[in-house]
Amino acid sequence: MPATANATAGATENLPVVVIGAGPIGLAAAAHLVGQGIEPLVLEAGPQAGAAVRAWSHVRLFSTWGEVVDPAAEKLLAPTGWTRPDPAAYPSGGDWAERYLQPLADALGDTIRTGARVTGVSRAGRDRIVDADRGTQPFTVHITCADGREERLLARAVIDASGTWSTPSPAGADGLPALGEKATADRISYQVPDLKDPSVRARYAGRRTAVIGSGASAFTALATLADVAEGAPGTHAVWILRRGISGSTFGGGASDQLPARGALGLAAKAAVDDGHADAVTGFRTETIERDSEGRLILVAEDGRRLDAVDEVIVLTGFRPDLSFLSELRLNLDERLEAPVDLAPLIDPNQHSCGTVYPHGHNELSHPEQGIYLVGMKSYGRAPTFLAMTGYEQVRSVAAALAGDPEAADRVELTLPETGVCGGAGLFDTPEAEQGESTGGCCATPATPSLIQLGVGAPATSGGC
Repeated sequence: MPATANATAGATENLPVVVIGAGPIGLAAAAHLVGQGIEPLVLEAGPQAGAAVRAWSHVRLFSTWGEVVDPAAEKLLAPTGWTRPDPAAYPSGGDWAERYLQPLADALGDTIRTGARVTGVSRAGRDRIVDADRGTQPFTVHITCADGREERLLARAVIDASGTWSTPSPAGADGLPALGEKATADRISYQVPDLKDPSVRARYAGRRTAVIGSGASAFTALATLADVAEGAPGTHAVWILRRGISGSTFGGGASDQLPARGALGLAAKAAVDDGHADAVTGFRTETIERDSEGRLILVAEDGRRLDAVDEVIVLTGFRPDLSFLSELRLNLDERLEAPVDLAPLIDPNQHSCGTVYPHGHNELSHPEQGIYLVGMKSYGRAPTFLAMTGYEQVRSVAAALAGDPEAADRVELTLPETGVCGGAGLFDTPEAEQGESTGGCCATPATPSLIQLGVGAPATSGGC
């Protein structure tokens, strides 16, 4: 049974470690804690384990099964008769949830509570400014249950693996919602649409859609919209890039050591080459307006206006929700909102997924001892995260909580080398555009630059 706030303050040894989020990293954290003889309590806001992954169940991962199954989790699953999927195959989000996350959650049993949204974490009887006996107090975790009830639990430590899925970045290039973005939300999506769903497909078929973003999610959206266009004339995408077209725009292609990701970039390029999408470069969205027919017009910071579109898909990355951690003493990088010791290792302006140095409890520590942000949450706004990295994080954190510094400090991960993992902020500077772009940002402030790439297409579209 989880400890409540009636427990004796300071008696923390018998309290569970609260893990926030029953996604891939949260469940792996619980498996590692169990392996260390530590009781976990996993709090999941959704109705079932892997709720966020299930939200993009139609999207295929660019990592293989062999790269997305945690070793400690596999050990926990073995006695249940679980059969590991083909390590060389690529699962979809739905596959990952149904064939791995749910069985793992079942194996963890009552240590997982679903429908439990964490609304605050602090020290028992101590707000952020109080020093006295702070380190000896247990953590207090406030939750709101699915039925509206509120509870307050105690924990010896807290591992926040809540991810970033619930807080997508907006269309506005300044990091704030574009003017009019909230008012036009009925025509805006912040995830790759499931175009195999007839009702969703009808929303985009035969229509003009703006796709804002430059990463794998944008590639997926462009490729799937191109597939719709093959059977639904009039379906067209306008790909909006804050930077110019460069050699890295479509990822690493055949040289990417994550082959599925390379193939995804090539599929997006084919969508553009085949005329199913046009690219608008150097376009930083400031305003989204609705015309007299209800269609949307995007306006850039420099005054350029695009022709009206029917739908907008915003895929500009994600950011961490730090609101429920406001009473804790965290040490976060001012740019990435990642732990300060981790930030230099994951900075997307310097690193790709494969060049992130394996790391653990030391890089994830904060002035508030016993709180760890792990998984995508630990990466803040950086898009360089891989599941393997998160598994190594929680292995190290669990060892540290078990009092095994040798195991906690040991590195047990080798990542694939690849230099093609970029995000919304990567190369997003005037200097980078001038040095790397082969497509100009604009012809004149009033005329957006549309580029149709392919055989016979011009190498440039005019200088800035």
